[in-house]
Amino acid sequence: MNRDSTGRATWDAALEGVKAVFLVPYDGELLTRPFVERAAELGVERVVLLSGRGVDVPGYSGEANIAGATHIDGKSAVRDGGVAWTILRPAWFAQNFSEGIFLDAVLAGELRLPAGDGAASFVDTEDIAAVAVEALTGEGHSGQTYELSGPRALTIAEAAAEISAATGRDLRYVPLSHDEFVAELTGQGWAAAEAEDFAEAVGPIRRGMDAHLSDGVRRALGREPRDFTEYVKASVDAWRVGARSRSAE
Repeated sequence: MNRDSTGRATWDAALEGVKAVFLVPYDGELLTRPFVERAAELGVERVVLLSGRGVDVPGYSGEANIAGATHIDGKSAVRDGGVAWTILRPAWFAQNFSEGIFLDAVLAGELRLPAGDGAASFVDTEDIAAVAVEALTGEGHSGQTYELSGPRALTIAEAAAEISAATGRDLRYVPLSHDEFVAELTGQGWAAAEAEDFAEAVGPIRRGMDAHLSDGVRRALGREPRDFTEYVKASVDAWRVGARSRSAE
């Protein structure tokens, strides 16, 4: 559900003839419940909701984190919505290093984050997609919550080392405190609230809350999740293209 979906007048046309829905909530907006209610009224039979790890765990993220309330309400909304439901709760995306929030830092050669020496069990988004497809089209997934992670946990320094070895480019991790990280971002022009949200998002890694492994990929697909090393090998070309583009600017 993206920003345009706040226009509820568009929902009926989008749901016409639809029997199964993959729902990605828009953080900060409590739209999942009315959307699911309307979907059920229009004949949708199955909803697969993308949520997130730790959203309902005390101490996982800051009280002001806008994603928490969205996902907590979304969980109860699909369970109460009168349709078959499946919830996906992935760990940190491996692709954050190649096409997400860490990409610019990777290309610059320095990951400056308030993650301490904590580890995260990064999950490949291809595995998330495969579980979503299976939950939308397969049998036996109704009422299931799939916690999704990779097969092992890595520190940010270890992830940086794997990327360096695969690309042949220097990438180092510089651990920052929460306040140092926020100050750097605001100094780069970030809004203070957005900088705090980013720092809070990384905080669970530092606090040791993202290192645990989950069995959702194996339960849903009957196979082990893709390892971070496999993801890195598949992403080398993307980093090389990004580096060339950066040098040409």
